[in-house]
Amino acid sequence: MKLTSPIHILKMQAKRLKRTQSISMVAAFDQIAQAEGYGSWSLLQAKAKAYKPKTADEILDYIYAGDLVLLAARPGLGKTKMALEILLKAIGQNRLGFFFSFEYTKSETIAKLKALDDNFNPDNPLLKLDCSDQISAQYIINATQNVLVKDSLIVVDYLQLLDQQREKPTLQQQVEDLKTYAKQTGCILIFISQIDRKFEQDDRQMPNLDDIRLPNPLDLSLFNKCIFV
Repeated sequence: MKLTSPIHILKMQAKRLKRTQSISMVAAFDQIAQAEGYGSWSLLQAKAKAYKPKTADEILDYIYAGDLVLLAARPGLGKTKMALEILLKAIGQNRLGFFFSFEYTKSETIAKLKALDDNFNPDNPLLKLDCSDQISAQYIINATQNVLVKDSLIVVDYLQLLDQQREKPTLQQQVEDLKTYAKQTGCILIFISQIDRKFEQDDRQMPNLDDIRLPNPLDLSLFNKCIFV
């Protein structure tokens, strides 16, 4: 499901339409929905709420400038692979991509990317790989702010390690800072996340926000989109 703009932007467009055309709010919303290919605003909202992207292409279409995205899965189910696939798709669209990883070395990351794409070029100027132990919100901001453009994609591998060093700010503060950064710059931030082991004892097939492993406090409402693999 690819909309021309996020829902909140479409709502703003509908409000402007109401003023300029002197029509009801309902009529304005429906006009916007019809321009997006849906019969009514209620149908568009229902489809958007129910939509669950599964492939890298679908996820890239699902995320917009300024989004803070949680990409979570149990161990071994391919969350890092999916994040790298999304990065490859992004740079294939001539967008800047950044991969900050606590988990892998640069050579390991390159090997994973080559396994996903035989034609992957490690020297592609659109992709920046950083596997420093010093990664933090401020580190990411410092490393990207001079080259970042709207719709650039930043992947953090992974969320729970951002504050593993005591001298770094709390996880809450770092995610708040990165959310502000995403809004200011129009970049997209994807955080790879672990799932709590207790989920494996449940009968559910798919985890939810309650299953995110949080060794330290974090308000998960900071993320405006969540994808479970």
